Amino acid sequence: MHWHAYSWFGDGTELARESERRPASPDFPISPLPPMRTGDWLLKPGWRIAATFDDTREAVAWMADQYAPLRPPTDVIPLETRTTDAHDLLPRGVDVQWGEWLGGDRFLTVGVICCPNRHVGHPCPRPGVSV
Repeated sequence: MHWHAYSWFGDGTELARESERRPASPDFPISPLPPMRTGDWLLKPGWRIAATFDDTREAVAWMADQYAPLRPPTDVIPLETRTTDAHDLLPRGVDVQWGEWLGGDRFLTVGVICCPNRHVGHPCPRPGVSV
C-alpha cells in the first residue's frame, strides 16, 4: 500500500456545487473542488496529486505541514490528536482528510488517500498525468 496526498484551498461556498464533486458528473475530472467521497480523489487527474508516500510517517508529516500554517485558532481538535489518529488510521487502510473553515468563506481540505483503496475500486492514478 502507498498513499496519495491531495489538498484544496478556496472559497468554501463553492463546495455547494455538489454535482461536480461526484464522479458521475462530466465536470468532475476538471473541477478543482474536492470530491464528496475521499476515495474519489483517485479519479482526479494525476497532476492533482501533491505527493505520494510509501511511509505513513511522511504522509502524516506532510498533512501537518500543510494544515498547521492555516489552522484556525478556533480549531477544537488539537493538531497532536489529528496526527495521532492519522498514524493509527492510514496503516489500516482508512483515508484521512481534514477540512476546516478558516474564516470568511475560506475552506481548507488536506487529505491522504490509501492506494489501493478498500472503499472504492479506482485504479491507482499516475502522478503528473492529465485527464
